[in-house]
Amino acid sequence: MRASSILRYSTAFSIAIAAAGFAATAANAADKISIMVGGYEKQIYLPAKLAEGLGYFKDEGLNVELLNEPAGVDAENEMLAGAVQGVVGFYDHCIDLQGKGKFVESVVQFSQAPGEVELVSAKHPEIKSPADFKGKSLGVTGLGSSTNFLTQYLAIKAGLKLGEFTSVPVGAGQTFIAAMQQDAIQAGMTTEPTVSRLLKTGEAKVLIDMRTMAGTRAALGGTYPAASLYMQESWVKDHKDEVQKLANAFVKTLHFINTHSAAEIADKMPKDFYVGDKEGYVKALENGKAMFTPDGVMPEDGPKTVLAVLSEFSKNVQGKAIDLSKTYTTEFVKNAK
Repeated sequence: MRASSILRYSTAFSIAIAAAGFAATAANAADKISIMVGGYEKQIYLPAKLAEGLGYFKDEGLNVELLNEPAGVDAENEMLAGAVQGVVGFYDHCIDLQGKGKFVESVVQFSQAPGEVELVSAKHPEIKSPADFKGKSLGVTGLGSSTNFLTQYLAIKAGLKLGEFTSVPVGAGQTFIAAMQQDAIQAGMTTEPTVSRLLKTGEAKVLIDMRTMAGTRAALGGTYPAASLYMQESWVKDHKDEVQKLANAFVKTLHFINTHSAAEIADKMPKDFYVGDKEGYVKALENGKAMFTPDGVMPEDGPKTVLAVLSEFSKNVQGKAIDLSKTYTTEFVKNAK
């Protein structure tokens, strides 16, 4: 073969290899599943980072990208815009969105209690119940978030009207703590590990505790399915194989939580999640671990409780015919391997 022919052959072969590599890269990028987590350092959303840390996504052959968004309402908007395929957030968004004509469903139910706590600043001992929220500024992660939903419900249940208190979006973690320290909020709803940090310093006290099933039933009237993986119904229908693999990974993760100690679970989490207090992180997890479902299945009585809560104040839900059967599916978790 002449040198010129060899050169042409080599060049063509190199281009073919490069093209194949580019195609493979493009295919991998297209296969990536992006999931927005409403604050993945929060213990209520622990299964997301834990599944990643345990390697369960990779075991299923999935390329999952976890993105962090402190407020669940913003994560929801990212999914509706098509920027992400799923959200790890509260199930109540599935009901709220159906009231707006958008069909979203929980495909794996992580928890059966909110894991939320209404904290009162130590500067405001006059707040002894939600009835005392009148005229106060109350911290929530974001307007339209699940913490805002629950705050509105607790206030209305105590006899207040919307407009008699102010919901202030302060996020979670350090931004929530700073807002309380600066008296920008007099009370607020947040989760672990933020709760334990404020209790440890004595800057806040617990008003309403929804980290346990008993506390949840007392505050909300029943089982309250909260943290979940939810996705647009249309995406689930068109990507059943991928959804099944996600369900496999998350059900294995929930089983791990159910069969391991809080300390063993904490060891699998990023160290910066401890916020310099691993002992406190483990203790908080010990106290709240029972909120997680063992198998990802929606609690049978849960959706009705959530609808009843939202119906107290949400104009998106009031007067609407909500089909609860379309707000969640157990198909994938019951077929999980």
